[in-house]
Amino acid sequence: MGKRKHSVEWMIDRVNEYLNGNGSYNSIANDNGISRTALRDWVAAYRHHGADAFIKNTGNKKYGREFKISCVEAVIKGELSVMECTAKFGISDRSTLRHWISEYNANRELKDYDPKREVYMAEARRKTTIEERKEIVKYCIEHNRDYKGTASLYDVSYAQVYSWVRKYDANGEDALVDKRGHHKTDDEIDELDRLRRENLRLKRQLQERDMAVELLKKVRELERM
Repeated sequence: MGKRKHSVEWMIDRVNEYLNGNGSYNSIANDNGISRTALRDWVAAYRHHGADAFIKNTGNKKYGREFKISCVEAVIKGELSVMECTAKFGISDRSTLRHWISEYNANRELKDYDPKREVYMAEARRKTTIEERKEIVKYCIEHNRDYKGTASLYDVSYAQVYSWVRKYDANGEDALVDKRGHHKTDDEIDELDRLRRENLRLKRQLQERDMAVELLKKVRELERM
């Protein structure tokens, strides 16, 4: 999820600065231009995993359904705080765990999360509400525009997330309204208009597929670097 701003050594130095009593969370964060929340997360992770906590794995992590449920229930039962659970089990960030808790409390099924490259080429599209699209766009932007991770987390395609974020950037939340349902059906238009509409649909599908292919190429180039 984006390039790390600080080296592992630098982060451990800040953690030890706190653990050795050389400053408070606030003073160390202010002196080094980092957030107090980030420093707290580093300290919590270091306490559980030592220096290994800062070794950045390539790719997105896999989260099984049972793992998600156990983490959520540990927080709900008061056994661990969100920060402690995130640090102890190496979850990518607190917002990911909070999302699981939100889904669990809404009685939505927590599914296995196994990030694969196929997400870039996914053609299956589930229907989404305007509120879901707003939430997805917000999550993606807040997580360094991680389109792949967002698509996998919310069970939508890479192309969908990319398209919604672009629309939001250009015209705000109003652009996320799905206006397809306001058009006449194919049975209500004449043959010429029907052919024109079908032509537009095919062009749109080809454009989205070409876009997904180009994005996948760029990601593969970055992974090889």
